[in-house]
Amino acid sequence: MRGAKQHHSWKADDERRQRSPPSSQQASPTRPHNTSSGYHMHEKFDTDSHEDYNLGICGYILLALSYALICLTFPFSLTVCLKVVQEYERAVMFRLGRILGGAKGPGLFIIVPCVDAYTKVDLRTVTFDVPPQEILTKDSVTVAVDAVVYFRVFDPVISITNVEDAPKSTQLLAATSLRNVLGTKSLQEILSDRESIAQTMQAALDEGTEGWGVRVERVEVKDVRLPVQLQRAMAAEAEAAREARAKVIAAEGEQKAARALKDAADVIMQSPTALQLRYLQTLTTIASEKNSTIVFPIPIELMHAAITTYRK
Repeated sequence: MRGAKQHHSWKADDERRQRSPPSSQQASPTRPHNTSSGYHMHEKFDTDSHEDYNLGICGYILLALSYALICLTFPFSLTVCLKVVQEYERAVMFRLGRILGGAKGPGLFIIVPCVDAYTKVDLRTVTFDVPPQEILTKDSVTVAVDAVVYFRVFDPVISITNVEDAPKSTQLLAATSLRNVLGTKSLQEILSDRESIAQTMQAALDEGTEGWGVRVERVEVKDVRLPVQLQRAMAAEAEAAREARAKVIAAEGEQKAARALKDAADVIMQSPTALQLRYLQTLTTIASEKNSTIVFPIPIELMHAAITTYRK
């Protein structure tokens, strides 16, 4: 009987719980998930503002001790806490090894001793020389080519967290890209199409350094050094080409002079007066040279008579 009564009381309790209205917590509708950009931005800001809660117990203890040390040594602690970032710099802060917000600067910012560390990143354009690279061209010619690269950091946080040494990595990548790009070109293309090669190399470098927060602004091919034997062969070829062009120009000049002389002879033969004037001009030229012996040519009348007889 006691077991039956106990079972009856449990059943009555279950019926009362089913008839009772649901609690406010159960009845309250769930908050719909807002997928708008504003809501996500709000969640991001909340995460950034409460990221200190992920420090752990030891982190909180160190942070509290640091704040206490600042208060005890105030105002001398300001010399350690206050830092200045120049206009061309940004500071990437770490709190117990984790990035604290975005890049700081330019201007004044505060760090907490013992728990905060920071690294300054220069945003100005940096230039470096690519060492001469021995390259085998597409037409099997070995040349030494060097270049100069201009780059700058556009994302300080990525340049610190994604790569150990952004300038050094960019320099090594530039040397590799120079060999890869020039290896697909012939010697004539390298010597005559440097601008296109520089643009191709810049695009390849910019694509490779984007994940490092580095943007390559310009690439210039400085010098192309050829082997000594190839230089001599090219110099001999150029000299032969110059001599050939000189001979062609001289032959063309002689041809034009002969044609002009023939035209002048035809004009003189048609005009006896012109022939006589040319004869006197020749005598004047001979007399002006002050020679001890003067040879007079055949009189022009005899020459004219002989020419006329020959034609008949």
